[in-house]
Amino acid sequence: MNLLVLSIAPVIIILVYIYIRDKYEKEPWGLLLKALLVGALTTIPILLVEIWLKKYIIYFTGLHAAAYNAFIVAAFTEELFKFLALYYLIWRNKEFNEKFDGIVYAVFISLGFALVENIMYVFEYGQSTGIMRALTAVPAHAIFGITMGYYFGLAKFTEKNRTSNLVSALLIPIILHGIYDFILMSQHQMYLLIFIPFIFYLWRSGFKKMKILSNNSRFKNKRSNKEHNFEA
Repeated sequence: MNLLVLSIAPVIIILVYIYIRDKYEKEPWGLLLKALLVGALTTIPILLVEIWLKKYIIYFTGLHAAAYNAFIVAAFTEELFKFLALYYLIWRNKEFNEKFDGIVYAVFISLGFALVENIMYVFEYGQSTGIMRALTAVPAHAIFGITMGYYFGLAKFTEKNRTSNLVSALLIPIILHGIYDFILMSQHQMYLLIFIPFIFYLWRSGFKKMKILSNNSRFKNKRSNKEHNFEA
């Protein structure tokens, strides 16, 4: 199988799915592609910061080293730059006009990063890694994006809890991402046993968040009325 196709295909499939799930008011492709590109470009500062942070892993051993690498080097750095990209790209953009949009743009940014990361891993480690990442790492990045976008959308359109939702938009993806990486980096048999159940939890959580915001779309009733008038 062509390694480039294997690297790109899972990203495209998820992006198309997210675009379809945005049922009531589609986002402009120009801005979506910009979000994807910005996400890809975050790879540069992320790699630089991760290289710097990895210098300090010598102060940790065993599971502590795995935890530092998972939660600080990887999860904190990657989700922080994704969050900053999301905030500066769409927080004041007129196209960000409902909660579900937060999910759409966050996933496009997250998978922009995942696309570059996936190409690097697959070309270095081969087809088997590409297949495994297509089923685990790429969907996981999408779900971290869904989680970030969920709380980001709530923050934008729920003024009362804006600060707490913004914090959640950054903190919860860091925690989920950190747990995901820690399970793999620990190489501890007990932790590895919960990896698949954790993946299923991530999927279920992501689908639930999308359903909640989709069902509460401000454009849902407007579309229903238009369809009713057209049929009449």
